[in-house]
Amino acid sequence: MFDHIAQPISYQHIELSSSVHLDIKRLDLVHPQISGNKFFKLKYNLLAAKQQDLSRILTFGGAYSNHIAATAYAAHLFGLNSIGIIRGEELASKPLNPTLAKAQSLGMQLHFVSRNEYRLRDDANYLQKLGHQFPETFIIPEGGTNQLAVQGCQEILSEYDLEQYNLICCAVGTGGTISGLIERSSAHQKILGFSALKGDFLQQEIRQWTKKQNWSLTDAYCCGGYAKTSPELLAFIESFEAQYAVPIEPIYTGKMMFGLFDLIKNNYFSEGTRILAIHSGGLQADIRNKSHQ
Repeated sequence: MFDHIAQPISYQHIELSSSVHLDIKRLDLVHPQISGNKFFKLKYNLLAAKQQDLSRILTFGGAYSNHIAATAYAAHLFGLNSIGIIRGEELASKPLNPTLAKAQSLGMQLHFVSRNEYRLRDDANYLQKLGHQFPETFIIPEGGTNQLAVQGCQEILSEYDLEQYNLICCAVGTGGTISGLIERSSAHQKILGFSALKGDFLQQEIRQWTKKQNWSLTDAYCCGGYAKTSPELLAFIESFEAQYAVPIEPIYTGKMMFGLFDLIKNNYFSEGTRILAIHSGGLQADIRNKSHQ
């Protein structure tokens, strides 16, 4: 259902150091609308909705959510209705930004809720209430992370990747993508996650999905928290895009590459390390030219 719409995924070599080998896996090119890791996260969720003969998908996100944008397109493509529970009830009276306008044009019903109500998005009673309010609906968590998403994200790594690289790097938001990479990884590989958020709570989230121990997480390059930036990060992204012609954004992939370059330049990795950096897409929500909600 999904695989036939995927574009070939290319690799781009980055010549940065003679002591380590660095390639980027361009998941941002897998599909123009269902971009990056969202393609893999949504695959088995939509298959499950179809198998259960449900007619609607419901999920959660902020005003510039990559997940909202991808879900709206994927549901539309495969004949499912979609509902977006959007953080910020004040947005209901404002013009829709491009992300939400696109989602709505694809048939997504937008339901704006208060930030207090939005905090209940993982609460069992609240989810039951939504199930009664919207019957025949398959509910996907914020960011798309659940067991089905982890299953899909295992498919990010090919047999070639398992053989050729001993370090896999990715950005981390909800923990689904890195969990899939960990589960798929070979015994000789390490997985390094660059957190987009401040704090240790993501460690526990990841341990929900995998029992393997071959991974680590750093928040040293999150610039203080989710969607926060620094002049250094923005300058790095501008320089990186100009030099390598690879678009990145400052929420996820930009922070990963910023951190990875810093570690390589400071000889953090042993000589001969072969690194694969996962470009997880997310370009539609680039906040550099937007007022982030």
